Amino acid sequence: MALPVFCNSCSCEPRKPTPRFCLTSCGHVFCEICLQKGKKDECLICKTACQMLVLSKQINPDIQALFMGVDVLCNKYSKEITQISEFQEKHRKHLLAYSKQKAAKLEESLKKATQQIQQIQCMKPPEKTAQLLFSNTSRNPFSIPSRKQNGYSPYPLHSSHPSTSEMVEAMEVDPVPSPMRKV
Repeated sequence: MALPVFCNSCSCEPRKPTPRFCLTSCGHVFCEICLQKGKKDECLICKTACQMLVLSKQINPDIQALFMGVDVLCNKYSKEITQISEFQEKHRKHLLAYSKQKAAKLEESLKKATQQIQQIQCMKPPEKTAQLLFSNTSRNPFSIPSRKQNGYSPYPLHSSHPSTSEMVEAMEVDPVPSPMRKV
């Protein structure tokens, strides 16, 4: 059952010969006759400044809903809620199916990679694998190589290295200037 509309000032209800009704921004309803008695853009009940909206079938559906019966609104919104719920459920199922498919592909890739690793391990003889491991770890893998191993001596004037003058004498000098070098 729809909410009966009546003037908040004179309590008249809309009838065919009756003037139009208006809704104020402060939430009061007035007939056109009572609005003419009051001040323009001022509510007759609460005396605050307000805007007026003429009630008709062409007004915003949200405003029309203010005058609908609760049972009608419940039916209307329950249908909308059902549609929204079904829509969201369909999208959740789609996302779940996609995620399952992607997980299955990843599991298959992992399974193939594991099989390939096992095949590679089966192809290598265990002695060579162990020999490779021990040959690399014959010296301490965590030790820092000394300068001697790198060709550098911790002693700057070590006799095993040629002196600077010996190295300069051994160098060849090109008498023709390089085209890349500025003269």
